[in-house]
Amino acid sequence: MVRPYAVTGGRTKAGPSGVRFDLIALVAADDGGPDGPGEALLGPEHRALLALCRDETQSVAELSAEADLPVGVVRVLLGDLLEAGCVRVSRPVPPAQLPDARILREVIDGLRAL
Repeated sequence: MVRPYAVTGGRTKAGPSGVRFDLIALVAADDGGPDGPGEALLGPEHRALLALCRDETQSVAELSAEADLPVGVVRVLLGDLLEAGCVRVSRPVPPAQLPDARILREVIDGLRAL
């Protein structure tokens, strides 16, 4: 068994930009990412995450469960993949930008009245 700090090289933050991945952020493999020799430079855990993302878009939590790695390790590895241009990440909409529940209720009521 490899210790998590060995997998991440002792890092606890994702990349130099310190990007933070939410558990529900969706990750998909980017077609323009490195293939062949560039991908060979990635570690086995990086390649495992990339393979899981190629099959289908998955959340950070799903990737953690599928790869059997702690979420903190997955976040660091995804930061590496994001900086290398191997993956795309769709972040969830912040609650402040979501529409008000009252407005949605009025829209539903209006549609039912039609």
